[in-house]
Amino acid sequence: MEPAELLRHGDEVLVAVVEVAGALVIFVGAVWAAVRFAVEGLRHRTAAVFTPIRLSLGRFLTLGLEFQLAADVLRTAVSPSFTQIGQLAAIATIRTALNYFLGREIRQEQRQVTGGQRRP
Repeated sequence: MEPAELLRHGDEVLVAVVEVAGALVIFVGAVWAAVRFAVEGLRHRTAAVFTPIRLSLGRFLTLGLEFQLAADVLRTAVSPSFTQIGQLAAIATIRTALNYFLGREIRQEQRQVTGGQRRP
C-alpha cells in the first residue's frame, strides 16, 4: 500500500472512531436522561425536577456535537478539496451555532436552578 493510500485509510478509521464516540456520548446521555425522567417523573411530578435532567442532557449533546465536529475536521485533514472545505465550513457553522445555543440554554437553566427561580 502506498503512503498516501495508507494515510487516507488511517484517516477514515480515525474519523469513524471519533464519529462513533460522538454518537455514543449522545446516545448514553439520551438514555440516561430518559431513565432519570421516568424515575423522577413518577416520584415527583413537579417541573423543577426536570431542569437538572435537561441540563445534563444538554451537556451530553454539547459534548457529542464537539466529537462530531472533530470528525468532520479529521475528514478534511487529508488533501481536502474546495467542496469539502465549503462543506466543513457549513457544518462547523451549524454545529457551532447549536453548541452556542445549547450552552446558553444550559447557563440559563443553571442560573435558575442555583438561584431558586422557577420557569414560567
